[in-house]
Amino acid sequence: MSRFLNATPGIKLLIPAVIAIVISIFIAPIPHALALSGIGVIIIIISYLIPEKHEYNLRWLFSAGAMIAIFFIFAHLTQTKQEAVRHQFSESKESYIGTLYDYPQEKNKSFACDIKITYPIKKNIVLYFQKDSILRELEPGMEIVFYTTLQPFKNFGNPDDFDYAGFMHNKGFSGSGYVPSTDWTKTNRTKSNLKTFALKSRQKALELYRNLNLSDDAYSFISALTLGYKQDLTGELKEAFRTSGTSHVLAVSGLHVGVVYMAISFIFSFLGKRRNHMIIKQILIILALWSYALLTGMSPSVMRATIMLTIMALAVALNEDTYHYNTLSITAFLILLFNPLYLLDVGFQMSFAAVIAILFFNQKISKLYQPKNKIIKYIWSLFTVSTSAQLGVFPIALYYFGTFPTYFFISNMVIVPLVGLIIYAMLPVLIITPFANIGFEIFNHIFNICQWILKTLIDIVIKTVYIIESLPLAHIADISITAIQLVSLLISIYAFFLFLERKRANHLIAALSSILILTTSVTISKVKPSENKFVVFNTPNYSDIGLFVNNKRLYPPFGQNNFLPIKDKRVLHLSQNIPFNYEIDNRIKIDVLILSDDKAFSINGLARLFDINTIVFDNTLPQYLKNRWQKECATLGIITHDVSQDGAFIIKL
Repeated sequence: MSRFLNATPGIKLLIPAVIAIVISIFIAPIPHALALSGIGVIIIIISYLIPEKHEYNLRWLFSAGAMIAIFFIFAHLTQTKQEAVRHQFSESKESYIGTLYDYPQEKNKSFACDIKITYPIKKNIVLYFQKDSILRELEPGMEIVFYTTLQPFKNFGNPDDFDYAGFMHNKGFSGSGYVPSTDWTKTNRTKSNLKTFALKSRQKALELYRNLNLSDDAYSFISALTLGYKQDLTGELKEAFRTSGTSHVLAVSGLHVGVVYMAISFIFSFLGKRRNHMIIKQILIILALWSYALLTGMSPSVMRATIMLTIMALAVALNEDTYHYNTLSITAFLILLFNPLYLLDVGFQMSFAAVIAILFFNQKISKLYQPKNKIIKYIWSLFTVSTSAQLGVFPIALYYFGTFPTYFFISNMVIVPLVGLIIYAMLPVLIITPFANIGFEIFNHIFNICQWILKTLIDIVIKTVYIIESLPLAHIADISITAIQLVSLLISIYAFFLFLERKRANHLIAALSSILILTTSVTISKVKPSENKFVVFNTPNYSDIGLFVNNKRLYPPFGQNNFLPIKDKRVLHLSQNIPFNYEIDNRIKIDVLILSDDKAFSINGLARLFDINTIVFDNTLPQYLKNRWQKECATLGIITHDVSQDGAFIIKL
């Protein structure tokens, strides 16, 4: 371990940074963190003042001081980022001035756009515009004035729901709002920066793709593959890639940047290996990588890979040995220094987990079989790389998503090489396109050939993922794991492979101990009595009622305008108003009354028929009616629960 740490000083920087971020977010903020970092600085200064005869014995002092300083600096940065995102918005409408830093994205009933508010506060928000043709004219950098009510992000409150609010806060967004077409206007000012330039460059590339006469699926696929633009992907296509275990090719990441890196290295290979030529080559590679990052809109995943490969290229240019673990740790450190909240980003975790797994497992798995045939060797190398990446990623995928793609090794062996070919095929298409319309027939012929090759490759990829998706047991769902099980699973996998390689007892003990903890945790969770629930879900624009039995969702045929079979509770679901306007002698006792669909409910009329404890409003009812009915219920002493505002309504059984 000491040898490994000495070879990777980047990890010595990363460890205190990660610990500080975790403590600041999950345990408690550290007061006066920035001031406390001075303790580390003082220790560093003392390390330089030690007499020469004591230097060796106290050689650890500098490292200790640096780690203490880094710990408190990252604690301060984390808390500062969190405070910058939090904001208590006014409950009434206010006027704001903001700048667009992305193109509006069309949704079902609106256009969504990322906005940086510049007045009267400075916060990042997501603004939803009423659909209007003028929205298609908006570009990054344009300034707008809008009048709306902003709200912090809320989770739906459904059982086992995704933490959407936390996800958006970690991305740096404070809240969201909706503006009708009459409540906003453009100003005549535009702000330009590197980000807006990158997004406009990507938009021009997308326009070029639209002129290639591709099918909708092919266009959306190539846009996502090469530029990271996924807004046009259909739900069916995304699901096919997810089920086949190849969804990573749709998110521009290390895979794509790595292919670009290899292509650029090949193009500049003519420069040779002389010292001066090598420096020029690495500089050109770095410039090309960052140009590609600009073309993709500078997404976080691309930036991670670009920073890592830039560090590698600089090391080569400086004639330094590139120890990949060190490069990886320095990359992670720099990214977290920019934004410590990236540590909670699933993409950040999975991308680094995949690279670590490839570095750790690939060589070990490759040694198990060494084919001599070049074709078999190539196929085997693809298998080992994809298998290595999945070994690092699948525990994290189980933790967050509870799914596992069964045929990932088959799909990756087919899809990954084709993806590389598609990226390579795009280069001549992009180069030839400007010349295809100037009248030279030869360019038109070359363009048509390249276009046909590109279309064929894309069609093969799309058809392959649809075929794999249709196979029986294409993916295993509902197998989520806890944080303890995640850590135990990761340790057991890595320790087991270390034992196979080095045959040391301590590695075997670590693997078996982790497996024991994992199995014990799973057993306890199975033996532990499950919590059965009746739930009115917070599902937008939909009446969604269900049962959870033994942690599994059931879909019983809940009728409308009738009583629901809930143990020890009288629950009535009404989707149509009961047209009685007279009082009865003995009102029917109702524990929970669920209202949906019908807009003509009379709360007073229902109160004449039923002795109601709680009324639940689902998401099919308009908000203005729910607000009015809540006032009526307050007068009648009836408890109300609006799932759109209060989250899912749950009855424990």
